[in-house]
Amino acid sequence: MTTPDRPAPRPLRRDAQRNHTAIVAAARQVFCDQGLEAPLEQIARQAGVGIATLYRRFPNRAALLDAVLTDNLQAHIDAAEQALGTDDPWDGFASYLEQSCRLQAADRGLNDVMGMRFPRATATEAAKTRLYELVGQLVDRAQQSGQLRADLTLEDLAFLNWANTRILPAVRAAGAPDAWRRHLGLLLDGFRAERAHPLPHPPLSPRQVHRAMVTLGRRSAGDAH
Repeated sequence: MTTPDRPAPRPLRRDAQRNHTAIVAAARQVFCDQGLEAPLEQIARQAGVGIATLYRRFPNRAALLDAVLTDNLQAHIDAAEQALGTDDPWDGFASYLEQSCRLQAADRGLNDVMGMRFPRATATEAAKTRLYELVGQLVDRAQQSGQLRADLTLEDLAFLNWANTRILPAVRAAGAPDAWRRHLGLLLDGFRAERAHPLPHPPLSPRQVHRAMVTLGRRSAGDAH
């Protein structure tokens, strides 16, 4: 028994499409400037619509994140794919981390989403899953070359994202917005295999990192449950 084809979604009316475009543009700018905890009411005001109109188009914050962040995460994916094409595995690993930090420094919302998870923002999380696969390949390649310390895990890199959520606003407040590069340089020295020493604590498990990122995402979205 065949299932009849579903009708194609009806195109938005011109005014509805205009509102949709204005809300996404405003959300992209507000999230970039203020981070993902920015009030949706402010996004509505900047878009020139009422909050009820925003909620008609985007019933929750997760839907708005999907509309705004998926394209932004593509820049991270592109950077990881480019790094995998680098001949030297260490250079590829280091260049990706530098590009990732640079992108996060320019966009507070992107910085937030790299250290959090939003299970209801399915498109955003799908893009991040693809990104983590690529970063895993970068780590494996650098470790197999003997240049990256063998005990580094993907979960360890979560510390870099969590640190950036505090470092980036601090260096901006200090009037030295590029000072994150010094922090990254210190970390990269610690990541080199020839400088590795036994670490005092085991790595977090994937489950622990996932739980932490989901908890941070819920707090950012204003969902305490």
